Amino acid sequence: MAMTMTQKILAAHAGMDKVEAGELILVNLDRVLGNDITSPVAIREFNNMGATEVYDKEKVTMVMDHFAPNKDIKAAIQCKMCRDFCREKEVVNFYDVGDMGIEHALLPEKGLVVSGDVVIGADSHTCTYGALGAFSTGVGSTDMACGMAIGKAWFKVPSAIKFNLTGKLPPHISGKDVILHIIGKIGVDGALYRSMEFSGEGVSELSITDRLTICNMAIEAGAKNGIFPVDEKTVEYVKAHSDREPVVYTADDDAVYDEVYDIDLSTIRPTVAFPHLPENTKTTDEIDEVKIDQVVIGSCTNGYYENIKEAADIIRGHKVARDVRCIVIPATQEIYLRAMREGLLADFIEAGCAVSTPTCGPCLGGHMGILAPGERAVATTNRNFVGRMGDPTSEVYLASPAVAAASAILGRIASPDQL
Repeated sequence: MAMTMTQKILAAHAGMDKVEAGELILVNLDRVLGNDITSPVAIREFNNMGATEVYDKEKVTMVMDHFAPNKDIKAAIQCKMCRDFCREKEVVNFYDVGDMGIEHALLPEKGLVVSGDVVIGADSHTCTYGALGAFSTGVGSTDMACGMAIGKAWFKVPSAIKFNLTGKLPPHISGKDVILHIIGKIGVDGALYRSMEFSGEGVSELSITDRLTICNMAIEAGAKNGIFPVDEKTVEYVKAHSDREPVVYTADDDAVYDEVYDIDLSTIRPTVAFPHLPENTKTTDEIDEVKIDQVVIGSCTNGYYENIKEAADIIRGHKVARDVRCIVIPATQEIYLRAMREGLLADFIEAGCAVSTPTCGPCLGGHMGILAPGERAVATTNRNFVGRMGDPTSEVYLASPAVAAASAILGRIASPDQL
């Protein structure tokens, strides 16, 4: 029977010749991930089930990124619990302040995920790694606990939607605009428990950063995972970051898809998701004046070097609008260091921005950028639900780094061509 790319990866990791959509299978895991919010729950469940050792000291990973650097005593206790567990269990890939980054940017950078892997993480945006041709998805902390103990997880094999990409992105248009365009088209439940599989000649025009961004937000369409085919760019990236060989799976030509969408990249305009759902999209051409109070550039969606550089190139020589706070958060220490060495952080600071060590803080309304009642923020993050970044009456507008930078300068939602 013909299979999609996702189905082939799952079949191989289940030791099966073939799988079908809807089938329940037990899958061997290549990596189990947790952060400082979800790992403590998983650790308690791990202990409750009587487990004494993790299944593989190299394949369990914990990253302290959500409330780190610690914002309060509770956050400090959670991180200490993770730190103590990883020390006791001799977990190799534990990342703390000074060494960590935002988890979904950090793992590809560290070479911990390669093409063909199966990865679960107790964070919904674990679907990011589909950009490298891996099957990755978010799970609950109990599933993480089981994964840490036995290295396996149950899955219902997903059916798939195919997105056929053609054309080339115009200037200042990025993967963020692509995925917001798609979510605006199919809705936040348009891919519910299905695989979003991207293909077509347009794939080669997308950078790895674009692909990471697109797969990161597959969950915002309800998808089980997002995944890109492995091409020269993928192999080059994996070999530059990992000593593990990528395993390449390709969808069968006659694989069955629930739906097929044709997306011409050349027609995509700067896109913004209005409150309070990622599907509430408008292009900047359709937006009347929307004044803002804050801009956040960063997150696991858009904190990559490519994103930081694009925002810096736009903001250089300008000043942040008088009544706007602009917070810039490179996603990893390596990205932060490169941006510093190349003078990008100076560009931001001279423009009146605040630059932070890597953290998820403002994205989830945790710290480092909480919104007061009635305030509006343009953010390169991935969710804009009610109260996501602060007070329930505040508003979050999701956008690309280019739109975020232009908006910070003008004090209203804007695209670079409006400067």
